[in-house]
Order: sequence, then structure tokens, then C-alpha cells
Amino acid sequence: MDDQGWTFRIVTVISLTTGTLFLMWLGEQITERGIGNGISLIITVGIVARLPAALAQACKTFVPTGAGTGESQVNPSILVLMVLFLFVVIAAVIAITQGVRKISVQYAKRVVGRKMYGGQSTFMPLKVNYAGVMPIIFAWALLLFPTTIVGFLFPHSPLAKRITDAMASGWPHYVLIAAMIFFFSYFWVATQFQPAQIADDLKKHGGYIPGVRPGKPTADFLDYTMTRLTFAGAVFLTLVAVLPSLLSEGLHVPQITAQFFGGTSLLIIVGVMLDTMRQVETHLIQRHYDGFLRKGRIRGRSFDTRAAYNRGEAAAQGTLMWLYVAIAVLVIGGVAIFLYGR
Repeated sequence: MDDQGWTFRIVTVISLTTGTLFLMWLGEQITERGIGNGISLIITVGIVARLPAALAQACKTFVPTGAGTGESQVNPSILVLMVLFLFVVIAAVIAITQGVRKISVQYAKRVVGRKMYGGQSTFMPLKVNYAGVMPIIFAWALLLFPTTIVGFLFPHSPLAKRITDAMASGWPHYVLIAAMIFFFSYFWVATQFQPAQIADDLKKHGGYIPGVRPGKPTADFLDYTMTRLTFAGAVFLTLVAVLPSLLSEGLHVPQITAQFFGGTSLLIIVGVMLDTMRQVETHLIQRHYDGFLRKGRIRGRSFDTRAAYNRGEAAAQGTLMWLYVAIAVLVIGGVAIFLYGR
């Protein structure tokens, strides 16, 4: 390899490393200011930045181009149906992401001195999609690993090409994806959800589930309930994971457009947007609550000190305004660059 090739590689490695470190620092600053999860916001912005190009490609594919240059083979009404279907998919993803099974928990009354504690009733939320987007990420990573190795070791082998094609599309691809998503969904729940520990903590604090005895029966009940919820969540993740591929192969939807109908992109966008909305809601509630306390503001609620940021409080109004301005500049810049490239 000549000197120019080595120089290109060194500059590329330094540029990628520096850019990654800068994005990590920027994400930490966003998180520290109480705006939200900084890294997730940066990933979401990167995904949403491809939305103008996806819309333009969809219009180019489904809308007739005119009599002089020929017409599209697909009726443009399909584009309207796709937009409606997109809203349905987004609503379903939000419903499953926010969906929980509420397990009633009752705390026994106990008297300490002259005071009585306990006696209240609450609930334990068990999420339907407990694993989130992680099973899809693990499944795609493991599915791409064998095909990459086989293609690298046997680049000219017809058998290796048939194996990689079968794993990349067709029913073997969907079967492997579904099996790995189910496996990683249950694996994630088994490692993160500990019903025995939860049952022991409830027993120590005088809590119990009505109709279920404390101790091992409570742990078995929680494990049985979570197993059924995980099955429903795994089915949902499988449908979300294969939907972009089905649209791309069945309706010939461009891949850049199909990714917004499912997969990790849609799950990340929905999850981050919901989390950001909760952050904004917390910020508005704090400001509204402070409005009733103008004569006696609660100590430590000021956003002007760095200690407030370290406590994880919501960001100030000026910080949110500059964040919205930065997002608007990024979106406008992305659209301008795309239109200039055309």
C-alpha cells in the first residue's frame, strides 16, 4: 500500500474517532441539562434527518411522472393508503410501548407507637414490551454476522452465495429473525426481571398481591404473568421487525421509506419522543407549580445554578428554546442539502 492509502486510512480513523467522542460529549451535555437522554436524542435526530429523502423517494416511486417521461406502475392512491397505514403502525407501537399490566398490591396495616402505617393499595406495572428494542438489535447483529463471515471466507462459492441469499431474504430469513427475537426477548426478561427478589421485597415491607400468598407463590405468579406478557411483546417485535422487509419486497416500497414503517428506527423514534414529552411535561409542571409560590419559592428550584442541573431537574426555558432552534436548523439544512443534491 502506498503512502497516500495509509494517509487516507489514518485520517479516516482519526476523523471517525474524534467525531464519535464529540457526539458522546454532546450527548452527555444534553443529559446533564435535564433535556433527556442525549445519545438517544442524537440517534433519533439522525434517523429523522432521513425523512425528507424518504418522502421524496416515495413520491417519486408512487406518483405518476407524466406522459412525456412515462407513468409510474403503481397507483398514487397507494401512497395515501401507505400514509394512513403509517399512522396506524405508529399508534400501535405507542400503545404497545406504553402498555402495562397493573398488578394490584395491598400493604398490611401496622402500628408503630401511636401512628398507623400501611393499609394503602397500589399497583405494580409490568410492561408488555419489557425488552424494548434490544431483541431486534441483537437478532439483526447475529443474523448479519454469519453471512458476513461466509461471504468473506468463500467469496466465489455458489453454495455460500445461496446460503447468504437465503438468510438475507425469503422464509428462512423471517423464521430466523422471529426465533432470535423470541429468544432474546425471554433472555432479556430473565436477566432483568427477578420475580423472587420482588416477592421477597414485598414480603419484607408487608405487601402482598390479593388472592396470592406471599413468598414463592407470589414469585410464581409474577413469573407466569411476565411470561405471557413477554410472548405478546415478542410477537409485536417480530411484526415490527419484518414489516419493512415485507413492504419493500411485496409493494416495492423503497428501503429508505420502508424503514419508517417498523424496525429499530420506528421503535427508537417513538421511545425517545415519548421520553422527551415526559421531560417537557415535568418541566411545565415545575414551572406551573412555581407560579403558585412566587412569594415563597421552594429552595433549590432555581435553574440558574449548576447544582440544579446535577440534580437532574428540567432544563430552563432558554435552553429548550436553543434546542428547538438547533433541531430546526438541522432539519432545514438536511432538506436544503437534499434538494441541492437533486
